[in-house]
Amino acid sequence: MASSLKVEIVSAEKEIWSGEAKLVSASAQMGEVGIAPGHAPFITRIKPGEIRVKPVDDGEELDIYVSGGIMEVQPHIVTIMADTALRAEELDEASALKAKEEAEAALAGAQPGEIDFQAVQAKLAEASAQLQFIKKLRR
Repeated sequence: MASSLKVEIVSAEKEIWSGEAKLVSASAQMGEVGIAPGHAPFITRIKPGEIRVKPVDDGEELDIYVSGGIMEVQPHIVTIMADTALRAEELDEASALKAKEEAEAALAGAQPGEIDFQAVQAKLAEASAQLQFIKKLRR
């Protein structure tokens, strides 16, 4: 059995990270998943949140925020196609906080038919996930 996975993380704008890893963790549609070399193949949607990659060289674990997307797992290759992907240093806490507050305000005062509840709830989930990711990084 191979001791590493080829990992590709891309967004619509650019390639975020490519390399060899021992472990990849993500928030999949049905819950947290951890992928190690030799994992059974599957495809899943990923939720807004953190992707963690443990490089083979025992270097620092890589933390990347994704706004959602698709993850394809093969026994020795993991491909993550994110809607938006940002490294920790690219996140803006003030913008995320503002987006969360605006979404909460829109949901609090809206009547059915006035707003697109699904779109506002998606914005709220994304802003909340960004803030949670930033908070985790500060620990």
